Amino acid sequence: MNDRAPAPGGLGLVQALVNTLDLESGADALDAAEGRERFGVAARDVAAARELREALRVACLAHAGHGPHRSGVPPLSQLLAGAPLLVTVSPEDGSAALTAAEPSSLAARVASAIAEGVAAGTWQRLKACEAADCHWAYYDRSPAGRSRWCDMGVCGARAKMRAYRARKGK
Repeated sequence: MNDRAPAPGGLGLVQALVNTLDLESGADALDAAEGRERFGVAARDVAAARELREALRVACLAHAGHGPHRSGVPPLSQLLAGAPLLVTVSPEDGSAALTAAEPSSLAARVASAIAEGVAAGTWQRLKACEAADCHWAYYDRSPAGRSRWCDMGVCGARAKMRAYRARKGK
């Protein structure tokens, strides 16, 4: 959808999962075996992966200041409650990290990525595009952290053109 660089660290996983659904075209990468393999999702677990994806989208929309929780989407904290994390400590330098206790679990890997993003101060910059027909996840690298669209040349330009036409009464 856009040409922005992927989110840093583990947040790239979260961003990629949210972006498995193109709202404009309706194409869902989780429909294809290759798309499921990318996230280690078995065909029987697609519904849970989609539910997790939409809860992540709601969080990304909230990061961008786009309204309250969407109905029909369970809270992300509820979906991640069963995703245990472990504290691992490096014997070399004593650094600590939260890692997925069950690396085969998509929810546990997402929980680990979010924890990494929170610790790095990057979680809040993973946002979803303001455009209602897009909501593509992107990482906001703007200095002020106030980016609104996944791609200024597409979604941003469309929004500005709509606003211009509304002001001109066209």
